[in-house]
Amino acid sequence: MSHSSLSYYTAGDQPARQASPRAQSAAAISRHVQRTHVGYTLTHAGHQIRIGPVAFWIVVGGLVVMAVWSIATGTYFAFRDNVLTRLIGRQAEMQFAYEDRIAELRAQVDRIMSRQLLDQEQFEKKLNSLLQRQSTLEQRASVLAGDPSTTGTIKPSRAPVVTPPAEKPVRASPINDTVIFVAPPDREARLQSRELPTSGTRIAERATAGGVSGMLARISLSLDKVEQKQAATLTDLEERIDTRARRMHSVLSDLGVNLGRTSAEGAVGGPFVPVKPPQSGASAFERQLYRINVARAQIDRYSRTLLTVPVRKPVIGEVDMSSRFGMRMDPFVKGPAIHTGIDLRGDSRDPVRVTANGRVTVASWQGGYGKMVEVDHGNEFSTRYGHMSEIDVKVGDQVRIGQTIGKIGSTGRSTGPHLHYETRINDEAVDPQRFLRAGLRLGNI
Repeated sequence: MSHSSLSYYTAGDQPARQASPRAQSAAAISRHVQRTHVGYTLTHAGHQIRIGPVAFWIVVGGLVVMAVWSIATGTYFAFRDNVLTRLIGRQAEMQFAYEDRIAELRAQVDRIMSRQLLDQEQFEKKLNSLLQRQSTLEQRASVLAGDPSTTGTIKPSRAPVVTPPAEKPVRASPINDTVIFVAPPDREARLQSRELPTSGTRIAERATAGGVSGMLARISLSLDKVEQKQAATLTDLEERIDTRARRMHSVLSDLGVNLGRTSAEGAVGGPFVPVKPPQSGASAFERQLYRINVARAQIDRYSRTLLTVPVRKPVIGEVDMSSRFGMRMDPFVKGPAIHTGIDLRGDSRDPVRVTANGRVTVASWQGGYGKMVEVDHGNEFSTRYGHMSEIDVKVGDQVRIGQTIGKIGSTGRSTGPHLHYETRINDEAVDPQRFLRAGLRLGNI
């Protein structure tokens, strides 16, 4: 500086330098820094400031830091455009990465929502399908239970047994409680083998054990079991009804009954409403049910026809045939003769029962028959009951199966109490055993 100078002196050199006038003159206008054993002394215009070494170096260090900061700041402003460009590019990259991540998350959320909606739709479809199957199975159960209002099935009619008021109610004589008639081997009608429908669903094998899918699988498996049981029941019912219809048709054909000419018992009629067979898209259950209803209608027709065919025994309990149909030795003239019926032993005054529905055409004494009743059953069938001790009907009476028409006796050409029973077709005598054997074949139907 022009007006001052800075000098550094130690404390030991100070007295010697005071002796020099030139030094004193310079000290008056200069600032001196004198170093002692404890620090530094700053002198300016006669003022002295003593500082320690720590403070001194702090000041020096601060100056150095400020200088470094100034250099760094200058460098930064010199190259700040490049730095800002890199910072902006980095921020843009971070923003783009963030937006890409958000878009990916949105896509994942959309996929999850779509999957949930699809699962919900599939669940609703499966649930609706199960509810529809349940409703169908309930309707089938009503059909199998035989509810006429639901099934429309035709049940065979049963003719009531008419008995005189004074007697104990009598049931129609069973046609298979005898030991004298041996039925020929029955020609069973064999149905084509039918396989039970197996379950078409395999949900239970693929579904998990728990959750909604597992619950639906268990419900579906339960419905499959119910459907299989119903199918088995319906198949068994179809086989039994079809076997019964075939057997009845076979019996009637063997007896020579013309089903095309026979008329139903009683007055019937009504408008003709044809039955529509199942369409090509119908289920197996509907097709089976249609076949069963057709077979039931046939059985009903055959049953009503059999009401007028004398296939039942005229007496109840154990009976013994004392004389067969055909050629025999006459008990009175001891020569060959034709026996037009069969003789059934019995106790005097045992009831004689009509073997089919019909109308009484003869009820009086008829020569060798003694007291005899003849019943016209229609369709060219008639029966005769001879040697009775008592007649309980009169000409013109309508009689029903099992009704008592008289008592066993020994009137006419008879050697003892018995019943002479004849079966006639178009007023020509035929072997009654033929009809009684047919009755045996129908006994288990």
